[in-house]
Amino acid sequence: MRHQRQTGPLRGRLPVTARARERFFRHGESPAGGEVREEILASWRRSRLLGIDQDAPVIPTESDLDPDTRLIRAARPALDRLYGHFRGAPVTVVLADSRARIVYRVGDPGALELMDAAGLVLGASSDEQFMGTSSVSMVLSTQEPFTVVGEEHFVHGLQVLTCMASPVRNPIGGGLEGAVNLSVPSRLADHRMAFLLHEATGRIERRLLELSTQRERALVEDFLRSRTRSGHTVLDLGTGRLLPGAAGERPVSAAEHSLLLEKAAELLSAGRTALLDVPLPGGRTAVLRRRPLRHGEVEGAAVEVGFRDRGGPRSVPLASPPGGGPQVPLLTPAGAPAAAAGAGPEEEAAAGAGARTGAPAAESGADRAENGADRWLLMVGESRAGRLALEARRRLSLLNEAGLRIGTTLDVRRTAEELTEVAVPRFADVAVVDLMQGVEQGEEPPPGGTAVRGAVRRSAAGAEGAPDAAAACGVGQVFRLPSGSPQARCLAAGQPVPDSALHIPGTPPNPLGRPVALLGEGLHSCLAVPLRARGTVLGVAVFYRRGKDRPFGEDDLALGGELGARAAVAVDSARRFTHERETALALQRSLLPTCLPRLSGVEVASRYLPARRACGVGGDWFDVIPLPGTRVALVVGDVAGHGVHATATMGRLRTAVHTLADLDLPPEEVLAHLDSLVSRRPAGDDGEDAAVGATCLYLVHDPVSRRCTAARAGHPPPAVIPPGGGRPYLLDVPAGPPLGLGGLMPYEAFEAELPGGSLLTLYTNGLTRAGDRYAVDREERLLDALGRPAPSLDALCDSTIGELLPEEAREEQRDDIALLVARPRALADEKVAAWELPSDPAVVRTSRALVARQLRDWGLPYLEDSTELVVSELVTNAVRYGGDGPVRLRLLRDTTLICEVSDTSSSSPRIRRAGTTEEGGRGLFLVARFSQDWGARYTPGGKTVWAEQSLSASRGPGALDEDSLLDLFDTDAPAA
Repeated sequence: MRHQRQTGPLRGRLPVTARARERFFRHGESPAGGEVREEILASWRRSRLLGIDQDAPVIPTESDLDPDTRLIRAARPALDRLYGHFRGAPVTVVLADSRARIVYRVGDPGALELMDAAGLVLGASSDEQFMGTSSVSMVLSTQEPFTVVGEEHFVHGLQVLTCMASPVRNPIGGGLEGAVNLSVPSRLADHRMAFLLHEATGRIERRLLELSTQRERALVEDFLRSRTRSGHTVLDLGTGRLLPGAAGERPVSAAEHSLLLEKAAELLSAGRTALLDVPLPGGRTAVLRRRPLRHGEVEGAAVEVGFRDRGGPRSVPLASPPGGGPQVPLLTPAGAPAAAAGAGPEEEAAAGAGARTGAPAAESGADRAENGADRWLLMVGESRAGRLALEARRRLSLLNEAGLRIGTTLDVRRTAEELTEVAVPRFADVAVVDLMQGVEQGEEPPPGGTAVRGAVRRSAAGAEGAPDAAAACGVGQVFRLPSGSPQARCLAAGQPVPDSALHIPGTPPNPLGRPVALLGEGLHSCLAVPLRARGTVLGVAVFYRRGKDRPFGEDDLALGGELGARAAVAVDSARRFTHERETALALQRSLLPTCLPRLSGVEVASRYLPARRACGVGGDWFDVIPLPGTRVALVVGDVAGHGVHATATMGRLRTAVHTLADLDLPPEEVLAHLDSLVSRRPAGDDGEDAAVGATCLYLVHDPVSRRCTAARAGHPPPAVIPPGGGRPYLLDVPAGPPLGLGGLMPYEAFEAELPGGSLLTLYTNGLTRAGDRYAVDREERLLDALGRPAPSLDALCDSTIGELLPEEAREEQRDDIALLVARPRALADEKVAAWELPSDPAVVRTSRALVARQLRDWGLPYLEDSTELVVSELVTNAVRYGGDGPVRLRLLRDTTLICEVSDTSSSSPRIRRAGTTEEGGRGLFLVARFSQDWGARYTPGGKTVWAEQSLSASRGPGALDEDSLLDLFDTDAPAA
């Protein structure tokens, strides 16, 4: 027998104080913590809502009770023995059935007279809805042993008593058969009485088991005796074989046999004669027939099976596969030799005796023709046993379905919805799931000890026949669990808690009462199950059943706990994935450009779509990097894999690309340096770098020359949309190896001049794989989508993604998508001035005159002084250190004024600290002082040094004045 937990003041709790009771009943205030148990307080609240009279409750009584039920026969000896321990003391022992009706009582005559005066006679109901808080009502509510002391009773007349009650369970199915209550004046109560009560209920349950076994044994023995008279044989389900002398092999598959047993169990519990056709593979149909039987007071039934083929009647014997179970009688077909069934001659002579015992006799040929087949006995037993077998099968089926349907996604809310979908209506009429606040967002829930005090969010709800259950139950609402509620007690205890829930129409709605309102008026059964996984309390699931006729039994507690445990593991997995995804998204958002720069040389629009939640965030990225000389670099890359590691790797590569872009290297050299960076690993690092195998496309557009230069490392080539609605095409950029795999294979650059008004499209391979990842014409689909006319670049991005990845296909998106569309612009000829000068010191003066005249033509005379100074220093350095080749001077007027001086030398200019007595060494200081930026880039024929100035007429950091100039050559101060 199981261990029963005894609760209540007999374990050291003090009775309820009169002050605490007065605060509640007179003023409606909840007592202070610890003064009243949570279960008692919840029962008080329900009793007040029911309007029960504390002085004279109206208790209904049934006068036509059966005085000789199986429960009474099993309990009477144990209860008489229990009272024998207290004979002479004012003690009463009461047995109540599962409907809280008093069906047997024994006790001191004076105490029984007091019970009569209170209306607690045989047939009286001790249910909470009639007499409020009592030990019996608390046992039927919590389905656990319970003790109510003194003023914890709702009715005044019971407040002098200590009442302890213990449940009586069905030893086979675990359901609640009733409760035994022991009442004694509080001054005489002793904790040893609870142990005697526990022993008595144990004896009752053992007696119930004996009675059930005797009834079932009588029925089975009667069938075993009749098998020799009516042609039965016996199948041993433990071995899957017939007993010696039985018929031969039975050609029925294991799946068919399991289906037939399930249908037979349904018929066995049907309670009436019935026929059922069960279609089987191969065109056969199994015909099940239920025949009611009776042996003395034992009522049972036999389920026979026959078969019909598509082509007409044909006898097909039944087989049973190996599997655990008892011996099951089988009926051999009529007309079969008795020896084949193991029957002797004397047994054949008694063939007609089966009718006298209720066993099915061999059928006549007409009967067989009527049914289309010979029949065999498939199952025999009591109807109640069939119901138990059917319920067990349904529980296993429900658990199997829960394993398949709960946790199909890595979405927290969807997982909670799947739990309600599995539970309703097979386990409950209404189900709700409340998760700790923050769980849906992937946050770590509070520790188990503080979970009861934390806020919860209603994440899912389901009800039979109520498609709007989510709205009716307040899904999405955040609230705190009231103290004493089944949810709070469930979280505190960490185990399933059965209880009852009351709904009275017109009461103010509250989060806990909303699900009960779907069940209608009255008292209903509920079961709160904790959602706990990996030591973390995630929330609570509550299941409701309409009315109190189907309370949650011990098997239901185990089943509900298993459902909650499986759902909790799935919810925790989804929560952890959500946390990792949110972390990766936050990291990715911090690494990707928040907004694209506004440049005169190119107009851009972009889109980024992360993969669906189940795949995690990937490592796709894009960039628009301004370069000197109004040029711009367009970059798109893709890191293999998903998750935080891929996102962090993307950040590393993006930072490296920015660093290499600042050096103003050609695209092929940028990729070569990036490949070398990825290939190098720190000493001792044997792990695989996610950057190995990453792809990248680096493209530079020059608005002055109107040319694009691109190189790619394993990345898809860029697409060009020509002006005038021409057919888009892909640029033939040589395909280099992915990063980290380059080795000795160099990257090649591709250079092309695009027609005016063309569009450049850079993308990751997630776009070409979108929608149908098995399509062989991926690039053609992309070009078709890009060829659709669009009013703007943003509209083109949206239409392209919408065509390749429709909204209904977003859930199947397995890879990130990065799309960058650019409209290159050319710098007008009138904004460019260029001269080629000989390498002669005399050209410095000429360069100043050329620059001054050009600035006046552009309307920028206020920049003459600073620009002449910058140009003088740059041309002087080119003449002095740039070799014998010509010096090229170019001015670009864009959003800034850019001065470029090119020579044939590859020596790198750098600022150095000039000595106090040196006359030179301060030229680049002057350039840096009167420019907002400057630098140098290398070309195939040498280098170009450039300086950039603001076009603003205000006096900025580049404005020229005498004091600044003299400070640079002050011999009393160190060189700047």
